[in-house]
Amino acid sequence: MSLVLGIDTGGTYTDGVVVELRSKQILKKAKALTTRENLSIGIRNCIANLDFEDFKKISVVSLSTTLATNAIVEGRGCEVGLLMIGYDPMGSLPVKYSYVLPGGHNLKGRPNAELDVEKTRQAIDELKGKVDAVAISGYLSIRNPEHEIAVRGMVSEILDLPVVCAHQLTTSLGFHERTVTAVLNARLIPIITELIESVKKVLNEKGIEAPIMVVKGDGCMMGEALAREKPIETILSGPASSIIGGTFLTQSADALVLDMGGTTTDIAILKNGVPKINQEGATVGGWLTRVQAAQIYTYGLGGDSYIQAGKDGEIQVGPQRVWPLSVVAYQHPYLVDELKMNFEKTYDLMFAQATDCFMFLKQATFEVLNDQEKKVVEILQVGPRSLYYLTQRMNLDPNLLNLQHLVNLGVLARISLTPTDILHAKGIYCQWNREAAELGVEVLASRMRKSSKEFIRLATEKIINELCITCIQSLVGCDEQSIKIKSTPDVMYFIQKALSPQQDQGFDCSFKINMPIVGIGAPVRAWLPAVAEKMNTSLIVPEHAEVANAVGAATGKIMETIKVLIKPGEKDGTYLLHAPWECKMFENLETAVSYALDKAKKQAALAASKAGAKEFELVVTHQDRYAQAGMLENDLYIESLIEITAVERPEWEREEIKEKFFVDMEDSCGRWASIQSIPS
Repeated sequence: MSLVLGIDTGGTYTDGVVVELRSKQILKKAKALTTRENLSIGIRNCIANLDFEDFKKISVVSLSTTLATNAIVEGRGCEVGLLMIGYDPMGSLPVKYSYVLPGGHNLKGRPNAELDVEKTRQAIDELKGKVDAVAISGYLSIRNPEHEIAVRGMVSEILDLPVVCAHQLTTSLGFHERTVTAVLNARLIPIITELIESVKKVLNEKGIEAPIMVVKGDGCMMGEALAREKPIETILSGPASSIIGGTFLTQSADALVLDMGGTTTDIAILKNGVPKINQEGATVGGWLTRVQAAQIYTYGLGGDSYIQAGKDGEIQVGPQRVWPLSVVAYQHPYLVDELKMNFEKTYDLMFAQATDCFMFLKQATFEVLNDQEKKVVEILQVGPRSLYYLTQRMNLDPNLLNLQHLVNLGVLARISLTPTDILHAKGIYCQWNREAAELGVEVLASRMRKSSKEFIRLATEKIINELCITCIQSLVGCDEQSIKIKSTPDVMYFIQKALSPQQDQGFDCSFKINMPIVGIGAPVRAWLPAVAEKMNTSLIVPEHAEVANAVGAATGKIMETIKVLIKPGEKDGTYLLHAPWECKMFENLETAVSYALDKAKKQAALAASKAGAKEFELVVTHQDRYAQAGMLENDLYIESLIEITAVERPEWEREEIKEKFFVDMEDSCGRWASIQSIPS
């Protein structure tokens, strides 16, 4: 048996599965709470919860993670030194230490200026002791990487640090975006390294001797060595894994895949079983990169979204994530008694909800806390407490106790009413403390002067409607429209008519999604049937939907692409080859193409091997582009585009291809035999 252990580390849960690839069977599955302060704890708990004995039979361990995405959003990572060659930056960059050096190239791959070796060495020397990694970005290095390669050699000679070159990460134009990509990649190296080392430690404890693979943002896989070298490619790894898992579990060709987790809802549109790829590059934490990733639409709406009763009588859900009352009260039952003691119904709270509780996570590392914040931290180190308890203990007006700063620092976590609690209060989901959830509903309902039953109805409708809007917004985005639905009152007028029709309204509206919704994630069975009904479409919730991200991690494929561009040379009749490793001139096109194909195949095979592939096929794409030359006899040559993609399909897919091949062969032989038997 070929067994794969798939692990997905999400914002709330760490999911694990053991998959037998040939038969496509999910043998074991488990969940554990993600431990953000030490990811290995959550991973260890998840593997223990699998209750699986034959770990020595595991052939591959495959990871998907939100770690890189979260690190960029939160501005975390190591200190990076940036060396830019031949171009001043046009905008802000995520780096503290940077130098601009002479050099760079033009579109033909010729130097704009010679590399100044002395000035370069001086800049590198100045980085000593200040940075943990170095990023190098040369102007038009995708046309000729020689300056980046030369500077990389000097950095390696002078500093014993990781070095990243922009041309190694992307072949797309855009100096600023390539530079941002290189810097972020360098910043993420120690973070992904720490994750991989933590995972390896847990695997060693379990006696699992298997290579580690990591899911990239486009849904494909790469090996441990490549993940350490190019961690930037793991941004959006978690959402991409959910798409792969949803496709694997349902075999859907065209579908809207909706992954509802604890923190976010992620949506991708599948066409012919493949998600659309964002060709411009993924934007994370406000930084546009040149990393190709699946076009995924992410919304701050999940099982742990913060439910608030607004002063206008409206219920708001998300986008902030909090800990559910039911989950924390399950571990600390005394919170139930604290929820029974609450503020007067008429008392307005400016910075919190009456259901809010807080718990200590970790000490502040850099920022100095004021006396009030220090006191709160001291109280909460013993255990979680309600806002009411804290204000009574400290003898403070609750509006003078704003704890959002400590929450933003990650020192404290907010605990409050969430969609998970609504499900507990309805009796649909009862894993944690139902009484705490019911009390949370009662508190907010009374403040809105509603019954608990009516509050649950309104909150349920709000959550379902918000999910419907995420589906519509994603389809609008897929149509490449920039309409922001919730910010456009005219659009929202019609959407409200469709999603929450009133008995006395003069006209009705409705929407129809022309593809099924594939729901994955733990909460989808509770929320999506009503969404599909309102969207007039069908719903597919596959078996194992709650661990689909881990399934996606276990069932992805390796795919590495090498791109080579050939353009007319500076002299008539000559051709310039621009490859990620060199710029080379040729006297005729046929020789240039032959050379490019041969070298690109070798580079693609090398890249696939580095990514962890053992059996792969090479897919060759070669396109010559010409422009009509008007009165001239021959069309005008523009360029040749060559792409070599090395693909290692997962074992189950290879078996299906083999099976189809033999069936086709048998059909062909059958048809041939019938033709031969026809009398002449």
